[in-house]
Amino acid sequence: MTLSYRQPGVLLTDRRFTVPLDHDRPEGETIELYAREVVATDKAHQDLPWLLYLQGGPGFGADRSVGRPGWLGRALKEYRVLLLDQRGTGHSTPAGRQTLPLRGGPAEQADYLTHFRADSIVRDCEAVRAEVTGGAPWTVLGQSFGGFCATSYLSLAPEGLATAVITGGLPSLDAHADDVYRAAFPRVERKVTAHYARYPQDVERARRIADHLLTHDVVLANGYRLTVEAFQSLGIVLGTGDGTHRLHYLLEDAFVRTPQGHTLSDAFQEQVQGMLSYARHPLYALIHESIYGQDTRPTAWSAERVRAEFPRFDAAKALAGDEPLLFTGESIHPWMFDCDPALRPLRETADLLAARTDWTPLYDPARLAANEVPVVAAVYHDDMYVDTAHSLRTARAIRGLRTWITDEFEHDGIRTGGPRVLDRLLALVRDEA
Repeated sequence: MTLSYRQPGVLLTDRRFTVPLDHDRPEGETIELYAREVVATDKAHQDLPWLLYLQGGPGFGADRSVGRPGWLGRALKEYRVLLLDQRGTGHSTPAGRQTLPLRGGPAEQADYLTHFRADSIVRDCEAVRAEVTGGAPWTVLGQSFGGFCATSYLSLAPEGLATAVITGGLPSLDAHADDVYRAAFPRVERKVTAHYARYPQDVERARRIADHLLTHDVVLANGYRLTVEAFQSLGIVLGTGDGTHRLHYLLEDAFVRTPQGHTLSDAFQEQVQGMLSYARHPLYALIHESIYGQDTRPTAWSAERVRAEFPRFDAAKALAGDEPLLFTGESIHPWMFDCDPALRPLRETADLLAARTDWTPLYDPARLAANEVPVVAAVYHDDMYVDTAHSLRTARAIRGLRTWITDEFEHDGIRTGGPRVLDRLLALVRDEA
């Protein structure tokens, strides 16, 4: 059963699909997928080509926008758009502390979650495409992890694609998680240094907050233990277009004077709680490192191990001297499963996933080298989340791929400059044609 309804300028239709949990066992257990079809009101009865949007993540449901903002408005000029909640997110059989116990214990949960990577998402898309387009190929727009999925799509089922458009999401085809994080920590340090150059007053503010957290036990209203490592992880915002400004405004509101002396303000703690909690996207924390697993080597809490190779990120050492506190970026650490009440029941499950040695390849270099699908990719100069050098090496490995390399936007360029970004990429596709 489908349900259609209106928002300003668009007609929306809820779509639900049943797919196998394991596509290699189509007769086995099934899960439900949800997607929202969006079409411009004045084009609702036209026979339009389809564009499938794959959200960044992993672990985030598709955007819940209103009307036709940003990139979506541009896409709706010529496409009927499908916003897919990838399996385990949004309304697509969500996976988290409340639902995973239905699978059994940690071992059963970990086995279940091995089916939530890009290869399974691509096969979901192919099952959905058969129902939605009647078998006609469609255009895929992949943002960040959605671009990783689009690259897997080109490897596993290129016949399903008319065009692939990737924004900030060209993955390395063969890097282990350790390689990804060894490239990431220096990039993150550059972003932090640039932040302090813009807002020099934040050097002392960050040091003061870190010192408070090293000497006080701070528990937020939702039960989150705010450690200094958790505070440093707020640096994840520095990879977005407005992240440096958001971090600055957060830090300036940190302390308030009380009868017991200065302490972290309720306003600061409330904002931090919303930024750090994984309650809305627990799958991100659970499978984040597994998106780099492609062989018999375990990921083994890669970001935590590699961080130890960069002692400048050690808060205690920075405070013992006169060094600025370094924030961290997009990385998942075992201590998060101790601090965050949304993750605590899943710690053993996460440990089992980190120890797995049976990951299967997500990309097919030979097939990509022979690619015939028009592919364009926005590569953001010094992207904090996806290594530019890795992306460009992959771009050279995919036959016919055209890149637009820009420093006008950060990783979330599809959000901050959506119409211009999509316009530029679609123009590249037409130039190639």
